[in-house]
Amino acid sequence: MNRKSKINWFEPIVFLFFGAFHLHRIWSLIDRYGYSDFWLSVMNDRGWFYYALLGTLSILCIAGIVVFMNSIGGNYWWRWVYIFGGGYVLFDLFAVFTGIKWWRDLLEFMFDINNPYWNVIWGMFILLGLFSFVLGICVIKLYRQQNKHFTIAYKSKFL
Repeated sequence: MNRKSKINWFEPIVFLFFGAFHLHRIWSLIDRYGYSDFWLSVMNDRGWFYYALLGTLSILCIAGIVVFMNSIGGNYWWRWVYIFGGGYVLFDLFAVFTGIKWWRDLLEFMFDINNPYWNVIWGMFILLGLFSFVLGICVIKLYRQQNKHFTIAYKSKFL
């Protein structure tokens, strides 16, 4: 019998955080210049916000990958996001942090306010954020359902 592993308390937070992070990109469709200027300055200045964001994103990605690896054989389908999405985000953070030239060129292309693909690029990130946020809400429901069953089984076992 292939049982699903326990959903950890932080798993919905991973999806909600990444969803909110990507949904903030709606700002890019409203104010190209302000959005581009803000994020390019964050990446170039590397102040406290940069390192706090880098640390938070890294911790969430690593935690997701660890959960996936520890639950092999009992993973939910959505935990594959930890491997593919987390792997991508960790690479992105590494590339930005170390200043890999071809990645920097890609980011400059993405943040070019005259880019004819601006709305497509940022629109796709917004859709990704919407998917992640909705998935976070679904995982919260699964987590609550799982804990309700655990509480009932726990009480009936010891009463």
